[in-house]
Amino acid sequence: MTSSALALGDVLAANGEGFQAPGLGEFYPEAIAHFSVLGINFEITRITIILWIATLAMAAFLYFAARNASIVPGKLQFLGEAGYGLIRNGIARDVIGPRGLPFAPFLASLFFFILANNLMAIIPFAQISPMSKFAFPLFLALVCYVIYIWVGIREQGVKRYFKDILFLPGVPTYMYVLVTPIEILQNFVVRPFTLAVRLFANMFAGHMLLVVFSLGAVYLLQTGNYSAVFGPISALMAIVMTFFELLVIFLQAYVFTVLMGTYLNGSIEAEH
Repeated sequence: MTSSALALGDVLAANGEGFQAPGLGEFYPEAIAHFSVLGINFEITRITIILWIATLAMAAFLYFAARNASIVPGKLQFLGEAGYGLIRNGIARDVIGPRGLPFAPFLASLFFFILANNLMAIIPFAQISPMSKFAFPLFLALVCYVIYIWVGIREQGVKRYFKDILFLPGVPTYMYVLVTPIEILQNFVVRPFTLAVRLFANMFAGHMLLVVFSLGAVYLLQTGNYSAVFGPISALMAIVMTFFELLVIFLQAYVFTVLMGTYLNGSIEAEH
């Protein structure tokens, strides 16, 4: 049962109490299975399965796009090469610089993974992106956090990397009292947090808007009286918001990857 179907059940169960807007229960479905590893409890929900399906589907797409590559590309090869070229040339080369090309496979993997999971927000029978649950973008942000700090240490050395962060070159000594805490907050707290929140908030809001307009149309059409007049308007808005959500889906995957490229550029360069 889809999340929209579950919400539809809540709407129809209102028993004359009016439209019941979907709430946070959309993002906390019942667990399908439970298990424990080293005393830590885990749950598998429909959102977990959606994430697995999206990841496997994107992996299969990339595999078949790269298999039997030819000089004259087919449709799958063309799409795969276009996506990879966008990240390789537009981010790894142009944002990070010539030394960023080795990071192109990682950045492309990041982009395609986020894109596949974001697309589940408008795929029938899924209709929710795992990225609309904060744990998933937060985990991605933490992975990126560890990588860009490790790259900075590898490229500049521990002492120089942290020295340039804590004590910015060219800043008067007496200003370090103010500047150093800001730099610590920006580099080690704000960056990973905002990276996660930006993706989460956009996918969360997009899902809620689609559900509200879709269920609103059903409710208005079934209520009767003059309310039914506004049902088609709500349905039209659901269609419009679906196309808008498609734009957001691609944009957020690209923005997340661009920001990671920017952070890698700061780690590779000697000056921050």
